Amino acid sequence: MTFGFAPSAATSTAVSADSANRLARMLEPAEWAEAGIPLLRNPREVVNGLHTRHRPTPATAVVAVLDHEERLTASASFARRSTAADGWEFRNALLAHLRRVIPHDLRRRTPVRTAVLLYCREGDERWTEEDGAWMWGLRDACTLHGLRCGAYITLTGGGWQVLGEGRAGRRPNSVSRPSALADASLGPDQAPLRSGGGAAQPLRRTAAR
Repeated sequence: MTFGFAPSAATSTAVSADSANRLARMLEPAEWAEAGIPLLRNPREVVNGLHTRHRPTPATAVVAVLDHEERLTASASFARRSTAADGWEFRNALLAHLRRVIPHDLRRRTPVRTAVLLYCREGDERWTEEDGAWMWGLRDACTLHGLRCGAYITLTGGGWQVLGEGRAGRRPNSVSRPSALADASLGPDQAPLRSGGGAAQPLRRTAAR
């Protein structure tokens, strides 16, 4: 004979409410496409640069800030916590790392810098609820940090793709080895790049494959 306890109505209601809240904190591809996200001029170069600099593995997020000329200003990478996909949790993680590597632009009337997110994950290129939660989190983090919300890019075993745009490539992918950073001297109008823990590093351009 076995004994057990059936979940109470209050517990079931709380679980249902939590699931509903998580679903509300994600964006469908159609919603993302209608949000007016600025297109990257050269997504392959952006992806190659972030892949080379941060060497992401599955369950790694790379958030980067680009200036008005699409030059990399700051970036940070971190591992996704093994919890349910929740846009609120993702927003908080993105905001925390943005605050470490770049000052906010909340005093500006309109954003001049753009944040993009590269997320390396398992699976194929099709949109998932986890992607929707990252999209919601990126949009909200940008609002709270005074940035313009930019592209959301997934990196899987099949390659990379910019969700909502249809632009994609086979390399780099989640298992490919990153190329070496191409050395380039800083021009007089270029600022040092901040990444990871906030240490200043020279800005280096990466050749597109």
